[in-house]
Amino acid sequence: MTAIPSEGARAGRASPTGNGPGKGPRRGWTMQQRQLVWVWSFLALPVLFYGVIRFYPTFQAFWLSLTDWDLLSDPAFIGLENYSRMLGDPMFWQVFRNTFTYLILGTPISLVLAFAIAFFLDRIRFGHTLIRALYFLPFVTTAAAMAWVWRWFYQPAPIGVINDFLAQFGIPQMAFLNSTTWALPSIMVTAIWAGLGFQIIIFMAGLRAIPTTYYEAARIDGLGEWAILRRITLPLLKPTTVFLVVFSSIGFLRIFDQVYNMTTNDPGGPLNSTKPLVLMIYQTAFSSYQMGYAAAQTVVLFTILLCVSLIQLWVLRER
Repeated sequence: MTAIPSEGARAGRASPTGNGPGKGPRRGWTMQQRQLVWVWSFLALPVLFYGVIRFYPTFQAFWLSLTDWDLLSDPAFIGLENYSRMLGDPMFWQVFRNTFTYLILGTPISLVLAFAIAFFLDRIRFGHTLIRALYFLPFVTTAAAMAWVWRWFYQPAPIGVINDFLAQFGIPQMAFLNSTTWALPSIMVTAIWAGLGFQIIIFMAGLRAIPTTYYEAARIDGLGEWAILRRITLPLLKPTTVFLVVFSSIGFLRIFDQVYNMTTNDPGGPLNSTKPLVLMIYQTAFSSYQMGYAAAQTVVLFTILLCVSLIQLWVLRER
């Protein structure tokens, strides 16, 4: 005799619509909805990180730039007074010129040197890995230690290596870090040398990514090395160049370690001839405790970084 299922048993069966017991509402989701859930599950942590660690302090800096705050009392809203003070501060304009000197001179010199070294190093087969590692070593060296070594190089003879070498040829000693003329170029040399290894590695990766068939076809057509460089290598290396131009520009605009460690007796000296904007922000905030004024300077630096990056991307964009 066939047993007739009870009403409760029929209700407990899985329904074809996927809403029965043991089957959640996800059974009815489309593939696109499931992918969207997985994507946001993985992106939740980075979005939270950037929201709390990056975006919130950025917006807070904009707010603090409109206040007068000394870390001890509550911030007092003063509007655009910090910006007005900055525009009338001769120190700010000197620091502004120093910062753009680092940018305008440091970026092209470092990129030209890096490309030249990478271009010829790419053709070396014996000892290639060792030479590449030696060039990259300064990039992974502690900035403070590297700055102090270069500071030792710039000392007067017989302590300073460079002046001691010049003295052997009867060349007068140079006050590298104590001269308002030579201090900034001396620090710039250190900064260029520190970042050269990274740029060389990136340029070499870009050179290795260019198919060799282009070069073979060009040589068959009778093009010389200079024509190949100008018509094939440089155009195909443009994405790599754009990345390094923006990356290097941001690095020179944010230069701090070399200046601070090589001029510890008078940070940014002599006579503020080497002081960049980042060092001025640091001194304003943590030496003078003028947090509102330092926040205004930070907003100016942020605006400069944003504008310079966008202009470079627009000029170097693919046409």
